[in-house]
Amino acid sequence: MIGFGILGLIILILVILLFEFGKIWLRALVSGASVTLKDLVALLLRNIPRKLIVDARIAAVKSGIPVTIDELSTHYLARGNVAEVIQALINARKANIDLSFDKTCAIDLATKGTEKNVVVAVHTSINPEVIDVPTKAGSKRTINGVAKDGIEIKANARVTVRTNLATFVGGATEETIIARVGEGIVSSIGSEQSYKDVLENPDRISKNVLARGLDSNTAFEILSIDIADVDVGENIGAKLQADQADSNKLVAQAQAEVRRAAAVAVEQEMTARVAEMQAKVVEAEAQVPLAMAEAFRSGNLGIMDYYRMKNLAADTDMRSKIASSDKSSDPGKPKT
Repeated sequence: MIGFGILGLIILILVILLFEFGKIWLRALVSGASVTLKDLVALLLRNIPRKLIVDARIAAVKSGIPVTIDELSTHYLARGNVAEVIQALINARKANIDLSFDKTCAIDLATKGTEKNVVVAVHTSINPEVIDVPTKAGSKRTINGVAKDGIEIKANARVTVRTNLATFVGGATEETIIARVGEGIVSSIGSEQSYKDVLENPDRISKNVLARGLDSNTAFEILSIDIADVDVGENIGAKLQADQADSNKLVAQAQAEVRRAAAVAVEQEMTARVAEMQAKVVEAEAQVPLAMAEAFRSGNLGIMDYYRMKNLAADTDMRSKIASSDKSSDPGKPKT
């Protein structure tokens, strides 16, 4: 009875296992990507979807990519996208791109939470992508540079890139490519002697920019830089000179105003000094009557001396009035 009980228990366990894993195990076996019951039980205990992992391994093995159940489950537990990793590996293999499973998993985790994924990265490596500089989504419509003659040049460029899978993880993104290409265009335009040289040979700009190795430490490889449009802008040199002239004019006006204010201050000072001198004269004249009175008292001045002095002053005043009236009536007549 005990033996029959143990045998029944074993049969029950086998039936449960067959019911739970039989279909998946059989599909893997028929597909040539066999898995063991131990692997299936391990997936169950780790709460990993068995169908996802087994189907991914079947697709990989069918494409000639050696990958184990443990590797797939490890990437799933790392919150990676197992289906996209296998799809990217298949695409890379068909395009003869050497890409390992570990590298693909690293790219998948690096692109997690972004607009791109590992499938897009491999696809861009196979089919190059065109980036507009400046981007159409940005506020700027052109890259503006100024040649040495002061004329502004407005340019648009199209950069053809493909994903560099070797440096994709940790490499700079498209924004860095756009910034570097824009900086290179401005620098190349600024090194030209005249805007005419840029209009005649716009390819010189693309060659100069491409020779700078702008794709270093980025996730992309620049295949070509093409100047899509070149246009002439403002005469920045003349505008700057005009602004400088206006600035110099304002400075000169300010300095002239300072000098005028200084002159006005000096004039006011002189007026004050004249008034001060006049006050001193009036003060001195006020002392004359006192001095004359003192001279009378002391006997140094007689009455006749006083009258002669008054007559002399009156005669002088009369002569001054006659002379002034003659000049006003006949200014051209010579004085006698």
